[in-house]
Amino acid sequence: MKRPALRLPFLLAIVSLTACGGGSSFSPLSDAGKLPFARPATGSTPIQHVVLIVQENRTLNNLFATFPGAGGATVGKKRVTQKGQKKTESIVLAETHLFVKQDLNHSYSAFLTGYDGGNMDAFNNIKFQTGHQTEDTAPYQYVNPDDIGPYWTMAQEYGLANSMFATQGSASFPAHQDLIRGGTAISSSASLIDNLPYTGSVWGCDSAPGTTTTLITTKLKVEHDAGPFPCTSDFPYSGINYKTLADLMDANFTTWKYYAPQIGTGGGIWSAFDVISSVRHSSEWGTNVSWPETNVFNDIANGTLPAMSWVIPDGVNSDHPGEGSDTGPSWVASVVNAVGESQYWNSTAIIIVWDDWGGFYDNVPPPLPRDNQGGPGLRVPMIVVSPYVPQGEISSTFYEFGSIVRFVEDTFNLGRLGTTDQTSNSIADMFDFGQSPRAFQTIGSKYSRAYFLHRKPSRQPVDSQ
Repeated sequence: MKRPALRLPFLLAIVSLTACGGGSSFSPLSDAGKLPFARPATGSTPIQHVVLIVQENRTLNNLFATFPGAGGATVGKKRVTQKGQKKTESIVLAETHLFVKQDLNHSYSAFLTGYDGGNMDAFNNIKFQTGHQTEDTAPYQYVNPDDIGPYWTMAQEYGLANSMFATQGSASFPAHQDLIRGGTAISSSASLIDNLPYTGSVWGCDSAPGTTTTLITTKLKVEHDAGPFPCTSDFPYSGINYKTLADLMDANFTTWKYYAPQIGTGGGIWSAFDVISSVRHSSEWGTNVSWPETNVFNDIANGTLPAMSWVIPDGVNSDHPGEGSDTGPSWVASVVNAVGESQYWNSTAIIIVWDDWGGFYDNVPPPLPRDNQGGPGLRVPMIVVSPYVPQGEISSTFYEFGSIVRFVEDTFNLGRLGTTDQTSNSIADMFDFGQSPRAFQTIGSKYSRAYFLHRKPSRQPVDSQ
């Protein structure tokens, strides 16, 4: 296996690699939590299409613990009490299959427990979502590389970010909002965090009157059921007041689509625009928000791929723990191959990111909080596939989800939303637009594109946390 080249861009927040226990580890420099240098607009590039593929609930270490240059670890740390004294011990991570039977707690409180003030040693003390039993060794696992071959192939052939941190140390609802706008602040003092109990059929603007959200304040206090109705405020109920990339793109006549399962058939809290009234209650719902998610294949084949695409999976194809499925890597490979083998290859940036940490161990503490509203959270994987990404590129630049938003804004000259897009480093430094576009090599996978085109929706409820 070719060892990916490691590039450390200057002027940006950098992390340093060090040895740790039985596996490699790295820690942010002492000033990594400071406001990072924000790059100016990138100007003209060959990129005319951005495809953002969103998978679920994995830390970087869970998928890339042994990937060269990822800064992963196969030995972690746990916090124990012996004879009344607290101490830290080493624990060997279990190598597991991609599909695991049990979902883990990945709420904000669980993040704080595992994070343990930056010591990253108390994941064993996280309690399951129900009951009072601790998860013990369950978070300490990493996936056998053979189970996720397409991900490793894409990281080897294109680019992997080893310092992408979720914008908040929380769960899927705020994470998917972050990926359409770069944050969930509803005021200067509070942001949305965690999820509502989810029934599998309604969410966002479809919620029952009186439904409330959970907030985190700038004092890092979580206030359950204290937030507004989960829909933007032009809805009749008192709701959220913020804009998204859709507003910028509509104002700038930039085409976009959000490919996702239909609400009620597994879409739910992953269908981020169900929170945005100007989309949910307009003709853009069912057109710009397009279901089923396999419509992305039709648009690629028909030459109608929009400038900006979000691609949200059916639950069984999402890598989500508890789904009992191994199809996620093939689903992603199918979308990547469809673009790579089409007319769009030389003008496209494909970004694959996992929405939150999923409750799994990671060995790298996030930079210190910059906004006092729950972030950054733990590292999540991000793979960038494009003919302009150098082979084996590994970026150690500090990114968060606002980094993706910033890249989209700069690519299409959209302006700024004024969220973390203003303070985040763009992912543009993973590209070399001076190089000739590289020819696409098909990504091998277990399941074919036809498998996903002919498979019926699972209709399984999506993430309840």
